[in-house]
Amino acid sequence: MNHYGGLKKPFLFIISYDLSSYDIIPLDKLPDNIKYSINESYTKSSDDILLNKTPIEYSHYLNKFNKIQNEIREGNTYLINLTTQTKIQTTMCIEEIYNLAKARYKLQYKDKFVCFSPEQFCKIENNKIYTYPMKGTIDAKIPNAKEQVLADQKELAEHTMVVDLLRNDLSIISKKVTVENFRFVQKINAGKKELLQVSSEISGELKSNWQSKVGDIICSMLPAGSITGTPKRKTMEIIKNVEKFNREYFTGIFGVFDGNSLDSAVMIRFIEKQKDGNLIYKSGGGITCESDSKKEYQEMIDKVYIP
Repeated sequence: MNHYGGLKKPFLFIISYDLSSYDIIPLDKLPDNIKYSINESYTKSSDDILLNKTPIEYSHYLNKFNKIQNEIREGNTYLINLTTQTKIQTTMCIEEIYNLAKARYKLQYKDKFVCFSPEQFCKIENNKIYTYPMKGTIDAKIPNAKEQVLADQKELAEHTMVVDLLRNDLSIISKKVTVENFRFVQKINAGKKELLQVSSEISGELKSNWQSKVGDIICSMLPAGSITGTPKRKTMEIIKNVEKFNREYFTGIFGVFDGNSLDSAVMIRFIEKQKDGNLIYKSGGGITCESDSKKEYQEMIDKVYIP
């Protein structure tokens, strides 16, 4: 990334959750089986796409949830993003799902996975870096949904912790770190539903030669705070012990450097093809001491959709 950035050569980057796997591809050499869309806008979701889901049983989820609550009580973590794997069935292949899905950011990686993310990770332009942590979700049809999600104390605490974590991440690589916009609400398409999601905008100033260090800048912020928790390193250890599956590219990031600027997204809303040909959907949400296990379990299921 540093090499191509120094040359100001446009490239696509795809980096796994734990930085153990990655693909850095010049755009002029992008193969046909890797497709992407960056910061697109859509007025509505796709037509109804049949998607049968078989989530883990609530009792299994509760066991994981309770382990996390124990870690919180011990003071080892204050916020943790718990994810699970849901078996899904659809008549479509990975490429067909990518072509039909309507999302702000989407990526098809060969015949291995497809994601359609509503969450921007970071943007760099005019020597400034911006990041957009997303925490807080509510069904848009609920009366006074916007007011409810902004007034929810659990959501406020969760969002504030992530903003603080991302401020710290940016302060390592940039100067004059500022929270430009705290807790703004966006409407996103979620299959048959519309959801409201709460985000914040944080910025910092970079040196004018940031392109030659773009790989260092991006990797220093990984994994994304919104899909780990705080404190980040200890929380990652807990995630590994509790989730009991390899996230791989799920909750990693992908993005494009166009020679002058950069835009990227967190790889959530994620469908992965297994070796036996079956599909799994990886999803989850943030857990704090105030979380309700049944609500979190339902949120995990609600996030299994094709927009």
